[in-house]
Amino acid sequence: MKRRQFLQSTALFSVATLVNANELFAKTPLINKAGLGLFSIPKMLENDFDGAFAMLAKMGYKEVECFGPYEFSTEKAKASWNAVTPQLGFKGSGFFNKTAADFFKAAKSNGISIPAMHTDLDTLSNNMGPLAEAANLIGAKYVVLPSIPDAERKNLDDYKRVAEKFNSIGAEAKKEGIRFAYHNHGYGLNNVNGVMPLNIIFDQTDPSLVYFEMDLYWTIAGGADPVELFKKHKDRYKMVHIKDMKEAKRFAGDGGDASQWISLFPYMTSCGEGVLDLPTILTAAKQNGVEHFFVEQDMVQSPEIALKKSIDYLKSL
Repeated sequence: MKRRQFLQSTALFSVATLVNANELFAKTPLINKAGLGLFSIPKMLENDFDGAFAMLAKMGYKEVECFGPYEFSTEKAKASWNAVTPQLGFKGSGFFNKTAADFFKAAKSNGISIPAMHTDLDTLSNNMGPLAEAANLIGAKYVVLPSIPDAERKNLDDYKRVAEKFNSIGAEAKKEGIRFAYHNHGYGLNNVNGVMPLNIIFDQTDPSLVYFEMDLYWTIAGGADPVELFKKHKDRYKMVHIKDMKEAKRFAGDGGDASQWISLFPYMTSCGEGVLDLPTILTAAKQNGVEHFFVEQDMVQSPEIALKKSIDYLKSL
C-alpha cells in the first residue's frame, strides 16, 4: 500500500472509530429507564387516566410507582386517607377505580412498567396476601412504606421496634415473592444521644428482607448527604425519588412533622432547575445498587411542562 493510501485509510478508520464511540456514548445515558412517582399527577389520573399515561409515554417515562390506599387496603388506611383528601383537593389513589389487571394493561399498552407500589404500615402488617397478589399481577417487585407513623418513632427504642417490625414484614413479603422497602422522609437523620435513628433501621434489619428507597429532597432537607448514605449502605437502596431544590434549604427542626415538610414544598422544582448536584448524586446511586429512578414532584402544577423538563434533563446526563 502506498503511503498516501495508508494515511487515507488510517484517517478513515480513526473517523469511523470516533463515530462509533460517539454512538456508543449516546446510547448509554446515566439513567436508562426514568420513572415517575404517580403522586406527582393524582388529579390528572383522576380526571383523565388514559391521557395521563399517554402523556408520560410521549415524554419518555418507562416506569411508574403507584401510591395507596387500594381496594384491598385496610379500613384504617382508607379512613386515614379520607381524612386528608379534602385538604389535598382530590380523592383518587391506588389503581384509580381500575382493577389491578386493567391498571397493568393501561401501563403496558403505553410501554410503561410498574416496579414498585407505595402502601401503608397497617396494610403491610395485616393484608400482605391481597397486597402481594396485586403486586405480582402488575409486576411490582417492591412494596414500599412511604413513612413511619409519628406515634411509632418518638424515641430510639421506637426505632428498634420499627426495625423488628420491618424484618417481620420483609419476611412475609419474601414468602409472597416480592420485596419490602422503606422510603425515608426527613426525620431520623439527626443524631439522638449520639445515634442516628435511621442507622438503627439499617443496622437491625436483615439486608435480605428490608430494602430502601431514598427521597433525595427530604434526605438533603434533613441534613444528610445522599452520596455518603449510598456508599455506606451499598446495595440496600434500590430506588430513589428525584426532584430539585430551588435553593439550599433545611428543616427548621428535625423534619418530624408534616408542617415542616409543607414549609419546603415551595422550593421543589424540576430536575436540573435547582441547586442539587444531581449528576454526582445519581452516579453514586447507580454505582451502589440503585435499580429504579423515579421523578417525584408532589402534586406538581402544570405537569405537562414540569415533568417534561425533569425527564429531558435526566436524558441529558
